[in-house]
Amino acid sequence: MQTLYTVADYLLDRLAGCGIRHLFGVPGDYNLQFLDNVIDHTEVGWVGCANELNAAYAADGYARVAGAGALLTTFGVGELSALNGLAGSYAEYVPVLHIVGAPCTGAQRRGELMHHTLGDGDFQHFYRMSQTLSVASAVLDEQNACHEIDRILTTMLIAQRPGYLMLPADVAKCPAVPPSGTLLVRQPDAPEEVVSAFRQHAREMLKNSSRLSLLADFLANRFGLQPLLQRWMAETPMAHATMLMGKGLFSEQQAGFVGTYSAGASSEFVRQAIEEADTVICVGTRFVDTLTAGFTQQLTQDRTIEVQPQASRVGRTWFSGLSMEQAIMTLRELCQAQALSPPPAKPANLPSPVERGALTQHNFWHTVQQALQPGDLILADQGTAAFGAASLTLPEGAELLVQPLWGSIGYSLPAAFGAQTAAPERRVILITGDGAAQLTIQELGSMLRDGQTPIILLLNNDGYTVERAIHGEKQRYNDIASWNWTRIPHAFNVSEQAQAWRVTQAVQLEEILARLARPQRLTLIEVMLPKADLPELLRTITQALESRNSG
Repeated sequence: MQTLYTVADYLLDRLAGCGIRHLFGVPGDYNLQFLDNVIDHTEVGWVGCANELNAAYAADGYARVAGAGALLTTFGVGELSALNGLAGSYAEYVPVLHIVGAPCTGAQRRGELMHHTLGDGDFQHFYRMSQTLSVASAVLDEQNACHEIDRILTTMLIAQRPGYLMLPADVAKCPAVPPSGTLLVRQPDAPEEVVSAFRQHAREMLKNSSRLSLLADFLANRFGLQPLLQRWMAETPMAHATMLMGKGLFSEQQAGFVGTYSAGASSEFVRQAIEEADTVICVGTRFVDTLTAGFTQQLTQDRTIEVQPQASRVGRTWFSGLSMEQAIMTLRELCQAQALSPPPAKPANLPSPVERGALTQHNFWHTVQQALQPGDLILADQGTAAFGAASLTLPEGAELLVQPLWGSIGYSLPAAFGAQTAAPERRVILITGDGAAQLTIQELGSMLRDGQTPIILLLNNDGYTVERAIHGEKQRYNDIASWNWTRIPHAFNVSEQAQAWRVTQAVQLEEILARLARPQRLTLIEVMLPKADLPELLRTITQALESRNSG
């Protein structure tokens, strides 16, 4: 007897067609029957997580590597726990589909007082909450299910932001017809007159600009522009840089790449190479306070061309509906037809002496730099980890995943679980603080369950060091409980699948990292650091934040 093809099967087939091969989440009674379809599906695998917030972070990390992700929670209690993670995906343009298993349509229609509700018969409370954090949302029913699944997925992938589907348990079992083709995921081209006007304005600005610079950030990566930008920079003599969220967008070994731009906190060479060009082309940038040392960028509208997902700007004139690809292709053609001055030569790299004794922020990052390999996936949590990582020079094909806009501490550990799930063949290096790790450490168990082998560098500086630097250096609200970190991996798995060390000296860390070129087991290295020690970039940023928070 042939098994009935259902809405649940249709949804899973659509996920697979979008390249989403794993569904993260937590089971609950409203999604259990749908989970039977997930278990039986040949292309989409179930990845259970310790809680819904971690599952949202994991789906986000997965999506940053695979291109899109998906999350399954139960109604009310589960979906609300996931909202913080989804807010980060929304803020930082990460396409994650949030599927919520919900009570049957009859119970909702009758307003029954079901568990996981507010007890008032209104089943739309949480749907309305999620609409703010979704680019598209829908409540599925028997008539609209397949159409709405396609609409939400298409909108989500075009906008590169989360989508939301409420899936009542009975609707998941309704009969459906398998999808007949792939989804059409493409932003429509702008009218030719818009492209022509953009070209004309850009040509006028560029004609007297012999020295150009290009500053790109994470949105260029989210919207698939990395190959195009890399080709453009390889063929054009132009100084180029990324901001922290965009690290890995360019080859950092390539001629013309000047480094990571952090506005007034940049090195003088990077700042001059970008800001002092005749015209600066900004692609997919977001000038966030934490990335610009409190908005210290010197990039006036009159000297900049800005390329954003739905519009581009030349000087003070905006051109709506122009895709990023159309704008980049146009600018590339104009630059190829123009004589440009070569980018400034990098100053001689005279390495500052590195102390080989007790670990500090300075010699820690130097040691990590020496251990990096091409293709590494590096995740760094908000605080000393992320802003220390800004100083790294990434090897070819390496990527850095950070979350400095939303900035939810604890994000990176479950995100590393998701990233490793998306790319099991790549070496994953997770750098997180002790305070951040205490929020989401449960997902270490999921990593061990699935046989993952990340290298976890846990920076133990005895509490919330970044918060101490901003305000309340000696206040007890910046203290945390002391954990025996090297015993935790063994406590999270009954078999001996992990190894752990505590290091206090730079040479110890160097020796351990040398053994981990091809890690065979999950490795946790507790890195003992001074309580008040900060990466230099973070010192500048925390001063700016304290000043702004003081009004």
